Amino acid sequence: MEQEEDFFTHQDTLANLHENLPLTEKLCFIHQVIRQDFPFIDRLAIALYDEKTEMLKTYTHSTEGSDNPVTTYEALLSSAPSLQAIIEHRHPRLVQDLNIFSHGTHEHTKRISAKGYKSSYTMPLYQSGSFIGFLFFNSFQKHPFVPKTLRQIDIYGHLIALMVINELTAIRTLLAAVRAARNMTHYRDLETGSHIDRTAHYARLIARELSPSYNITDEQIEHIFLFSPMHDVGKIGIPDNILRKPSKLNAAEFAVMKTHPAKGREIIDSVLDDFSLGTFGHANILRNIAEYHHEAVDGSGYPNGLKGNEIPIEARISAVADVFDALTSRRSYKAPWSNDDAFTMLRQMSNSKLDRDCVEALINNAEKVLEIQQRFRDNDLI
Repeated sequence: MEQEEDFFTHQDTLANLHENLPLTEKLCFIHQVIRQDFPFIDRLAIALYDEKTEMLKTYTHSTEGSDNPVTTYEALLSSAPSLQAIIEHRHPRLVQDLNIFSHGTHEHTKRISAKGYKSSYTMPLYQSGSFIGFLFFNSFQKHPFVPKTLRQIDIYGHLIALMVINELTAIRTLLAAVRAARNMTHYRDLETGSHIDRTAHYARLIARELSPSYNITDEQIEHIFLFSPMHDVGKIGIPDNILRKPSKLNAAEFAVMKTHPAKGREIIDSVLDDFSLGTFGHANILRNIAEYHHEAVDGSGYPNGLKGNEIPIEARISAVADVFDALTSRRSYKAPWSNDDAFTMLRQMSNSKLDRDCVEALINNAEKVLEIQQRFRDNDLI
């Protein structure tokens, strides 16, 4: 007769996927499992599609350090015809010898080739019928993918797709709830939808520029982009007579206004708790942006008087993006500043109120800043 302990001798190969881990760690774990059966698969990578801008953006991958050929990269999907064809056919693309693209001019193709990858299998990712991105399987070998192998790889591919969809659904649920609260303040505050879009894109621009020196991953960049617009959600708790006052706030009123970062953190914690998203891998990026975006690098900010690197990098990034857009936007009490004048002011604020690296990262991308402004202009200026 079997002993009870005999019932539990098998260990679930994929049990780690139940743990509270970032998507990148789960992808790396699955890659290790896949390589036990298919050692020729040398890289997994995910790129997400932004329908609003029609851009394809690197999101996460399973290779370490400099071994990954494509990070912090984005390009118009229309600039990659071979990837567009995958969507048109609604079928994966199998390339047994990447040399057929040897004369390709696309940056992604050049980087993959430069790292020595010889073949690829690319699956389109869909959520409820809508295209959301690509999953890449790359190998240093030519012709490694045979039909039997592909049938098994497809199973792993759909498992990874479900992981990505689960993560994106959690983010969208979180954003929708926080955005609903934030939008209530828009009926009372002076910020426009274009301001929200611009600051989000400025934040991503800064994060991508700082990525090598601050080890900011594509996954973190995407979350900084998504969460930066939520920095002022705590303003929902500020009375109208203060929030909409056309003149300068007095000391008592400013003291009330200074409570909005803490109120924002409370609102976000409540949403995370209500939707059981407290263990979501990058929830702290949202918390930090809401609570610390008014901290100053010299310690003179609020609510906690943090200094320098005590302030999370995502909050320092969000602060620069927000201040720059405030300077360059029209308000009832001021005309918009030119970009050059705003850049000069940001430099004057460096190492006192704002982080110098974040400021320089924005200024170093002046042309892209102008592109963002042209794409997301305020309606009254169109």
